Amino acid sequence: MEDRFNTIAGWALFSGIIALGLSSVSTHYFGADSPHRPHEMGYEIEGVEIEGSGEEAVPLATLLAEADPARGKAVFAKCVSCHTIEAGGADGIGPNLHGVMGSPVAGHAAGFAYSRALKDVGGTWTWDQMDAWLKSPKAFASGSKMTFAGLGKPEDRAAILLYLNEAGSGLALPAPPPPSEESAAEEDSEADLEGEAAAEQDAAAQINEGGV
Repeated sequence: MEDRFNTIAGWALFSGIIALGLSSVSTHYFGADSPHRPHEMGYEIEGVEIEGSGEEAVPLATLLAEADPARGKAVFAKCVSCHTIEAGGADGIGPNLHGVMGSPVAGHAAGFAYSRALKDVGGTWTWDQMDAWLKSPKAFASGSKMTFAGLGKPEDRAAILLYLNEAGSGLALPAPPPPSEESAAEEDSEADLEGEAAAEQDAAAQINEGGV
């Protein structure tokens, strides 16, 4: 009987040591005891921006110049449960969005019951305003009835902005910012290398023509 008790006690102690070891390893691996978020997130969560990603953010005008409205239509599939976008479409949980770009914030769809939080924002739906709204409705208008968490990828927002703009709005695209000094220097360096390569090819062609 005593041997059986010792065996059970030994296994219980062994199990406790294993559990403690696994807990310590997982804590160090995932940084669970850290007061701040890990430097690198294990996976991306829609609507959550990775810290530090804004330091080298691509300007919205540049993203718009490179965006594809067809991609925006695909992204808009997340919105169709609440919004229509065709001309004359009915309001749903959210207002019809045909021609929304450039229209007054909380004033586009006549008769729709916009929240007070959105009405208090004021202004019009500019590129920047709509981008901020799509990124995080709660941050843009705290207290808004919009329950969507937001689009975390700037490329997705730019694409859906183009799609919205093509649906009855037609705002002019903002001009992309001039290239930075570093980018200009890189372009000049590439141009110099291309020029040198062309000169070498011309020299080689002249030598071949001369029969040397």
